Amino acid sequence: MATINKNFNKLKSGYLFSEIDRRTRDFIEKNPRVEVMRLGVGDTTEPLSPTIIKGLSEGVKKLANIKTYTGYQDAEGKEANIKLLTMLMSFYKTRNISLNMQEIFINDGAKTDLANIQSIFDSNNIVAVSDPVYPAYVDTTVIAGRTGEFVDGQYKGLVYMECNEKNNFVPFPPKQKVDIIYLCNPNNPTGSVATKKQLKSFVDYAIKNKAVIIYDAAYCEYISNKSLPKSIYEIKGAKKCAIEINSFSKSAGFTGVRFGWTVVPMDLVIEKTKKREVNNLWNRRQGTMFNGASNVAQAGALAVLSKAGLRESKKMVGYYMNNARIIKKNLLKIGFKVFGGENAPYIWVKNPKGLSSWEFFDKLLNETHVVGTPGSGFGLSGEGYLRLSAFGHTTDIEKAVKSIRDNFKL
Repeated sequence: MATINKNFNKLKSGYLFSEIDRRTRDFIEKNPRVEVMRLGVGDTTEPLSPTIIKGLSEGVKKLANIKTYTGYQDAEGKEANIKLLTMLMSFYKTRNISLNMQEIFINDGAKTDLANIQSIFDSNNIVAVSDPVYPAYVDTTVIAGRTGEFVDGQYKGLVYMECNEKNNFVPFPPKQKVDIIYLCNPNNPTGSVATKKQLKSFVDYAIKNKAVIIYDAAYCEYISNKSLPKSIYEIKGAKKCAIEINSFSKSAGFTGVRFGWTVVPMDLVIEKTKKREVNNLWNRRQGTMFNGASNVAQAGALAVLSKAGLRESKKMVGYYMNNARIIKKNLLKIGFKVFGGENAPYIWVKNPKGLSSWEFFDKLLNETHVVGTPGSGFGLSGEGYLRLSAFGHTTDIEKAVKSIRDNFKL
């Protein structure tokens, strides 16, 4: 008799976005003539750049010609595009990071591998996440059966690393022994960025405890401060303990195109393994369960990694970061306490007058017609805050900010 994976029944975080949609719909039904402005969505809005569109178009045309048509990749999904992997190696080389081709695995977006990576680790491994946290890390851990029930806002058996104003929203390594640590840098939702010293403390912890760091670098191109690391491998010893997952979703607008990569170093060693073993496990997993990213998406990725593509992508990142500056500057001016928005596209706003996250959400929507994301949806430590996103058209961002400035009653 077939039975379901009952761990799915433990999931709670889906409540956040469904509740946002419900409250927003209710407001629109009661106020049909009011324009609602959404600053809560973490999705890109600007069109792909000319160089990338050209690359994608050429990828499509190749599929229409018998001489250039390509189908499945090889089992590892690598040999079909040596040039792409070589360009990714060069991409890391600009940060003085040396990787070989066998350490880079193409994927169809970071979220896929952030979830699937847990499949190569023992089911008894203890997982640690930041709090507040990107919900996918938690949900994946729950589905894998590595947690107990959801009690008082947290899952039993999951270790939460608190992020708050005292530690500038960058957690300290766990006090107890854990096996898998998820780190998002820059952080979603708080917009905080860890220093090299802070990341070094996690690398030291992981090496000492033979743990592995799953490092989500999806927003790294938003870091403009040159003293801050964009890759975990800028930290000495990180290749011994860290897997880095990245994509072009937020840096080149590939949220709908779907392309990313995962780095599993040959030197990575966890408990009872030797060098290359973890890399080989992931290689085997991908060969069994993944047929590679779309050939068209890979053509687009080659365009991103060209000189013109990188230049245009940097311009896109600058566009969103200008939005972040507009939001942060105006909120500070009218008296809000605000974090993030300097090296990340998210602004973390402290709720005024002791309002709860949902109370702040409702007040913002009713008085200014702006939709944010309640911080409590990202974990217990997110209570008392609200996330605003810099993804959007600048004209819409300015309109939303003006409405907050003119109508919000502090």
